[in-house]
Amino acid sequence: MTSLASLQSWIMVPFFLMFLAIYLFGYLVAFRNQSPKIRPEFASCLISLFHGTPAALLGGAAILADEGRGFAAANTPFQKLVLDYSAAYFLTDLLHYVAFYPGDALFIAHHVATLFVVLTCRHAVSHGAFAVLALLVLAEATSACQNAWTLAGARRCEDPLAARVYDALSPPFYAAYSVVRGLVGPYFVYRMVAFYAGGEARGLVPAWAWVSWVMVVLMAIGVSIMWISNLWVQYFRERRGKLEGKII
Repeated sequence: MTSLASLQSWIMVPFFLMFLAIYLFGYLVAFRNQSPKIRPEFASCLISLFHGTPAALLGGAAILADEGRGFAAANTPFQKLVLDYSAAYFLTDLLHYVAFYPGDALFIAHHVATLFVVLTCRHAVSHGAFAVLALLVLAEATSACQNAWTLAGARRCEDPLAARVYDALSPPFYAAYSVVRGLVGPYFVYRMVAFYAGGEARGLVPAWAWVSWVMVVLMAIGVSIMWISNLWVQYFRERRGKLEGKII
């Protein structure tokens, strides 16, 4: 039993090697003909495609498979597996940002904070995966659309098809992202805070853990709302410019 637990604690390593291999394949093979400026971004989007939707589906399945699920429930082996899977992805993408965009303090801080939440839930607390995975599902629900939008946006100046895809994806992606990050996410965090602050998980999830998790999530939600708000402003500004151009 001890050896099995020890083996499970190391499962993040093969996941990390898998994401690293996918990233290197994208950077060295699949996108080798892209410009040096967008090549790393394309490789990052590739590993995100292998993480986002699978992590959302696996996270949802891990939550539903636990009959005793709840904010104070112990982490199940399935939930630990999903946490390791996500931690491996964020570690790989963190290395990507450190290597190619060391000045992007916001994204680096986001990945470090996310790793803190995932790893403390997985290894230090061993409870609370329900909350962390539910937030992961919400965060990755729009991941596939966002990656397609990002890839199209990177190519839209050189490729008319990419420009059309970018323009078509922008409104539905912005709308879905706004609902998830601006409404559903904050409501879930409210439920999470109400539960933990009420002492329902006393002795299972220490205060330092849930408070730090909530702080990280609130900062992430705040940054997400600012980001999508700026995109909406830019979208309507461009649309107004096009309408004025047609009238003139």
